[in-house]
Amino acid sequence: MQAAVSCQPLDLILTQRKADYPVLTKVLAESDKYQVQILYTRVEPGITEPHLHYYHYQVDPSRYFYPASTVKLPLAALALQWLAEQQVPHLNEDSIMLTDTARAPQTAAHQDPTAPSGLPSISHYIKKILLVSDNDASNRLYELLGQEYINEQLLQKGLSNTVINHRLSVPYSDDDNRYFNPVRFLSTDGNVILQLAERQVSDSYRNSQQPKLGIAYYKGGELVAEPMDFTLKNRQSLNDFDGVIKRIILPELFAPEQRFGFSDSQRSLLMQYMRTMPRHSKNPKYPEQEYPDSYVKYFIFGGQPERIPDHINYYNKNGQAYGHVIDGAYIEDTKEGIAFFLTAIIYTNENQILNDDTYETDTIGQPFMRELGDLIYNYQLQLKRTQQN
Repeated sequence: MQAAVSCQPLDLILTQRKADYPVLTKVLAESDKYQVQILYTRVEPGITEPHLHYYHYQVDPSRYFYPASTVKLPLAALALQWLAEQQVPHLNEDSIMLTDTARAPQTAAHQDPTAPSGLPSISHYIKKILLVSDNDASNRLYELLGQEYINEQLLQKGLSNTVINHRLSVPYSDDDNRYFNPVRFLSTDGNVILQLAERQVSDSYRNSQQPKLGIAYYKGGELVAEPMDFTLKNRQSLNDFDGVIKRIILPELFAPEQRFGFSDSQRSLLMQYMRTMPRHSKNPKYPEQEYPDSYVKYFIFGGQPERIPDHINYYNKNGQAYGHVIDGAYIEDTKEGIAFFLTAIIYTNENQILNDDTYETDTIGQPFMRELGDLIYNYQLQLKRTQQN
């Protein structure tokens, strides 16, 4: 695929139509406060292949933000790659995957009542991750792969500003997170296809920059009057997150050794769930009132209950935690014939205290994402119509 035909700041596009985007305008006027970073890639159709135009706004790989659930996407991709590498007869993404325990506080997963079979599998975990950002499903893939495989594979692919070193939303210590549950894969008749013993890493993967956020944080109900240390938390730069999405959607942009090593059918599975709305799922069944289309899709639609039109394909992974609101997406409008990548992060924490559940994600974070996506969508639509005239 052709290299970028332009690489320029996004500022001029972002300052268009200020009156139509009040939250976006407010945030950009205080962009350092909100720690905004944006990557936008316009996809222009070509005769034989698309042309890409790259834009950026305040992107700084050294500036830490908590990646929240965005790390679930590389975990899903690596789980499919790991499967392809095993070359074990009858082992695939639909094989029964039973997670056992070897020590406290590990937990087992021998059933999944949300699956049609009632049993866990990698494909069903990926479905739940991408449709509603299920934490337990992500943790099961983390336990399958282990820190060493996850981080070394991402590094080999050129994703050097990513560290994944813990399960999500469970109170595990750094030591706990360096032990990975035993796992068994079974055939439909109950025979063991592959069995993994408990594994561990001797040295933890951590953030060497020792990032800290805020001025204080709550721990165990007590206020700690110092910045919160994220050294032992996950990390993923905006460039790396954008790169994960592009490696899935347009793998030909990258050298073979920098791509995920899954099959075409596995890539199709991943992309299918990246764009599926929760309301389309029967197993599990997600009530639309609780899980609207915008539940995990923030650009253009964030915070609004309306359905995303069928002619818009929205492939993405989102994240929201500690005041951060993040989305990374490939959006294409098949009716209008436009497509673009958009990845962005905003930090909304007015009082700079973490773990107090007082963040402006609903009043600033999601509206910012909605307005940003709408601005980019309309910019590209206007550009197309101008070129046609």
